[in-house]
Amino acid sequence: MALLSVQGIHTAYDRVNVLHDVSLDVEPGKITCILGSNGSGKTTLIRSILGLTPPNQGDIVFEGASLVRLPTHEIIARGIACIPEGRRIFPKMTVEENLRTGAYRLSDSAEITRRAMQVYELFPRLKERRTQLAGTMSGGEQAMVSMGRGLMGKPKMLIIDEPSLGLSPLYVKENFRIIREINGMGITVLLVEQNVRQTLVIAHHGYVLSQGRMAASGTTEELSADAEVQAAYFG
Repeated sequence: MALLSVQGIHTAYDRVNVLHDVSLDVEPGKITCILGSNGSGKTTLIRSILGLTPPNQGDIVFEGASLVRLPTHEIIARGIACIPEGRRIFPKMTVEENLRTGAYRLSDSAEITRRAMQVYELFPRLKERRTQLAGTMSGGEQAMVSMGRGLMGKPKMLIIDEPSLGLSPLYVKENFRIIREINGMGITVLLVEQNVRQTLVIAHHGYVLSQGRMAASGTTEELSADAEVQAAYFG
């Protein structure tokens, strides 16, 4: 049974449909990727899942219960976290203060500290710089802060939006390694990316969005061998 099931959704802005009959399943414990160029509908799909732009048709089901018409804070409370495109850290707060904002629903300070220690084990560089203002860090380090903050809520599913955007090749490689490690901790990942080569290496299953419609789906091996995907993304 899918952890998340998007079932034939249509989502519109100002009465103009952006997503057209989009369906996908995210299997528990796996990395599922959404591939597509700018304007393909990837961001709208994320916003639909999080309740920020609810679909006007179709359903979105998480752990067997519909998310449609739920407010965003309740969707997050059910175990979905999102690491947004562009990281969006709090630049005038320290690394540790940024992390603690990800545990805003907790009141147990000992548990918050324990979770922060787990994040530091995953990102040793953040432990070294825990008192540094996040805005003074490099783009790659800020990406680590953003991912660590998302993990502080102990999500069942982590949506990661364009983790390679604006990063050097070295940090891109490191971020994809960390995403695989996060998945190894048992966290289901929905990875939304344009970096097709790196994504297909770590994901288990994938979907290709084009102009608001699903153009292809399959295992990452099947997508890598698909002629249309090859032509569109590998030249």
